[in-house]
Amino acid sequence: MMQQARTILQETFGYNTFRPLQGEVIRNVLNKKDTLVIMPTGGGKSLCYQIPALIFDGLTIVVSPLISLMKDQVEQLEEFGVSALFLNSSLTPEMYRQNVNRLKRGDAKLLYLAPETLMMESTRRLLTEMKVDCFTIDEAHCISEWGHDFRPEYRQLARVRKDFPGAVCLALTATATPRVRDDIQQILEMKNSNAFVASFDRKNLLLKVADKEKPLEQILDFLYTRPKQSGIIYCFSRRQVDELYSDLKHEGHSVLPYHAGLSEMQRTRNQDAFIRDNVQIIVATIAFGMGINKPDVRFVIHHDMPQNIESYYQQIGRSGRDGLQADCLLLYSYSDKQKIQYFINQKEGTEKKVAEKHLDALIHYMEHDGCRRTPLMEYFGEEYKKENCGMCDNCLRHKDALQDLTVQAQKYMSCIARTNEMYGAYHIADVLKGSKAKKILENGHEKLSTYGIGKEWSKNQWIQLSRLLIRKGLLKKDPQYGSLLLTDDAVAVLKGDEIVQGVLDRTQTNTGDDARRKTSSDVEKKYDEHLFEELRKKRKELADAQEIPPYTIFPDTTLMEMSYFYPQSEDKLIGIYGVGSAKMKKYGDEFLEVIRNYCSEKNIEERSRDLNRKLKKSTSSQKHDRVGREYNSGKSIDHLAEQFGVKKVTILSNLKKFVDDGNTIDPAGILASSGLSERKKDEVFESMQKVGPELLKPVYEDLNKTVDYNELRILQLAYMAENGS
Repeated sequence: MMQQARTILQETFGYNTFRPLQGEVIRNVLNKKDTLVIMPTGGGKSLCYQIPALIFDGLTIVVSPLISLMKDQVEQLEEFGVSALFLNSSLTPEMYRQNVNRLKRGDAKLLYLAPETLMMESTRRLLTEMKVDCFTIDEAHCISEWGHDFRPEYRQLARVRKDFPGAVCLALTATATPRVRDDIQQILEMKNSNAFVASFDRKNLLLKVADKEKPLEQILDFLYTRPKQSGIIYCFSRRQVDELYSDLKHEGHSVLPYHAGLSEMQRTRNQDAFIRDNVQIIVATIAFGMGINKPDVRFVIHHDMPQNIESYYQQIGRSGRDGLQADCLLLYSYSDKQKIQYFINQKEGTEKKVAEKHLDALIHYMEHDGCRRTPLMEYFGEEYKKENCGMCDNCLRHKDALQDLTVQAQKYMSCIARTNEMYGAYHIADVLKGSKAKKILENGHEKLSTYGIGKEWSKNQWIQLSRLLIRKGLLKKDPQYGSLLLTDDAVAVLKGDEIVQGVLDRTQTNTGDDARRKTSSDVEKKYDEHLFEELRKKRKELADAQEIPPYTIFPDTTLMEMSYFYPQSEDKLIGIYGVGSAKMKKYGDEFLEVIRNYCSEKNIEERSRDLNRKLKKSTSSQKHDRVGREYNSGKSIDHLAEQFGVKKVTILSNLKKFVDDGNTIDPAGILASSGLSERKKDEVFESMQKVGPELLKPVYEDLNKTVDYNELRILQLAYMAENGS
């Protein structure tokens, strides 16, 4: 079945290889084992149930709270030639009846449902008449009250899934802490379940936190360097959305607002305009984005603090789904924290406790002065092992840009101590500047030894320093009065035992050139931008004619490859990323015509050598599948080596890849090619059990170098085939 899955991946969806964990998850689902999948936004969760749906005889149900996503997913699947439909409250009564009739006729392999629709007695009665092979729950974190988006109606899914005893249960989410994962499995009673947790590291996202000074100016500076790019700007309130939308529109930007204060029709219209590339920027509250599957969002800005790390991670995850670099900017001010704290204080009991824990984790992330991925990954239970990710503001900041701020820190903290830790940042700055403000004179602070010792700096610089000292844990704010308090760590700095280094001004927003040089592929750096624009126009024209989003035809990554390789025949176009057989048949001629005309006009030749190399690489990556299939048909290792004209070690290598992809093979045929005695084989297996089978050197040394590497490779593969890769 895994070979069938790989064929569907290539021929239907146009991708040559599975993304990390996709193969393992699909294999588990096909084996009818309940499965929990934690995979970041853009990691390829949808294929984990869409491919099995095309292999199973029966229906695959997909429960999702995101009505806009259902429509989007069904449109995309139809473009791939896959039969799918949805039932939810957005359909007219007539359309609803049509979809029910299609379902009864067996016209669909996938059915998308809102939880409320599934709970309806009529829906449950309808589905009991059908064979359901897979029961999929998307956004599964909604089940847990420890999740950031708990929905009580999701709890009832545990009861409803019992309507389909023959169906495998697949639960998926992009954001779940270890506690939430356990909760999901317990509530869904996932027997014999396996959890697959992908890395939470979205390597193509550039992370930046900046002090919020003049947010409109900061955002305008950011947008100035990103013309024609698609992006989302999140705001805390409806009023802020309307103000920022008005300001950006006045500055000539292509922008629309989105919040709950708009009518449902207006929200839908604005969202569609964004999805269909009729507008470039959406300014929105957190109400926007659930279900947005637009792959070419190039930036996400948080004008205000998000409410917690899970929301932040989910929101930035809406950018860069196509794998190309996307920029994520968070503007941070203390007043934003106070707003969130105010709303938390209205809560009680467990709800308040959870919210405070979430806020503390977010503050830790924003004030962290090391690699930002470290606290972000840590929050989701993953250790980030690199010291420098090369894709966050802290890691990209050159070491020589750090300033020695020890003397100023001593002045500032000494002034706090002399004013008895009773005042805020602005008052301390005024004392240091030698201000004659009424409050200074009334309190006699002009008589302090620290009065006027900070005239070398502006008031704003002293305020910036206070923020840096808070981030470094040398100061903290009194939660009730806002006065600055010294921490235990401040004593060492005041005594001169510790130094303070940092960057005072975090208001600049244009970090990223270094990251682009490091992360961009040759295609991304060198594609023909003029041809790319011509192809985008053609894509938009075709999409508008069908009233579908442009990216459902081809994502930007596909157009980039077309603009780099200049393919001018069907044989070559099929080798481009994302061009499957259905899309080739439907759109191949249209896009080939644009490429041919452009190349003819500019006298450009197809990059046939590079394309052939790409196609050859793609073909060779599939070779281990052919070897695996031939082996499973009963052919020996020696037979395969002769058939493919390679050495035995190459066949073993291909079979190992086949097993690593989640396929099964019979270990007996592998063992038959070993020249070791049964006693020696058992010794090797015992060693592998003791030190692990993944690396051969520890096994080689554990056996006192008595078994050569060729034999160890054979037994390593047999061991993995027997015990699972």
